[in-house]
Amino acid sequence: MGLIHRARFSAVEVASVAGEGEVGHLRTAQLQPLPLVAALPIYHFPNYPFVVASSLSRVRIEVLPTMNHLKTLIREVPDFPKPGINFFDITTLLKDAGGLKEVIDGLSSHYSGKGIKTVAGIEARGFIFAPAVAYALHAGFVPIRKPKKLPSITERVEYALEYGTDVVEIHRDAVNPGDNVLIVDDVLATGGTAAASAKLIEKLGGNVAGLGFVIELDFLNGRQKLAGRDVYSLINY
Repeated sequence: MGLIHRARFSAVEVASVAGEGEVGHLRTAQLQPLPLVAALPIYHFPNYPFVVASSLSRVRIEVLPTMNHLKTLIREVPDFPKPGINFFDITTLLKDAGGLKEVIDGLSSHYSGKGIKTVAGIEARGFIFAPAVAYALHAGFVPIRKPKKLPSITERVEYALEYGTDVVEIHRDAVNPGDNVLIVDDVLATGGTAAASAKLIEKLGGNVAGLGFVIELDFLNGRQKLAGRDVYSLINY
């Protein structure tokens, strides 16, 4: 039975589960409905907000965890690197053992079971998270770098910035044709670098199975450049 509807919720309500149910995985479950909303029962899982609207008692559910509570571990630095910019400093998150574990577990669990062969990290802070996610998924790691940083033969994609252009590169033998590749970075902002990185993987014949981010800046609408792809972020601003 297919998933009928899904969405993130900030408020957590508790549903009684009678049957299978596992946080972080797509499972079939027998659920007791909460009061009707829009003429359909709404189901929630404790501490992991998700919604399934269905007239059936047995439904397919997908957990959509949110980790906005980790914002308390991220330091906001005003006017850095220049006046008017509010910088989200993740070093304070990284030094917290529990917070770092939640990030790696959150990204890896979303893409678990999707046959990921390679995790590609985008320079530079993507290098912090991508190898750990690759380890959790029993996959390999490859770097996506700025120009002239890689020693062997590379493939490249040039993309537009607000003023000018930039380039991302990857070793030509980094990805095997047909392999499922997960792209990981710290922040999804305007989406330009992420979109170029996806094109880079596809130029090598790889399949972009998803793009995972620790932070997403919703107001910059970066998802628009990644339309049709499995984009997943843990923390939203």
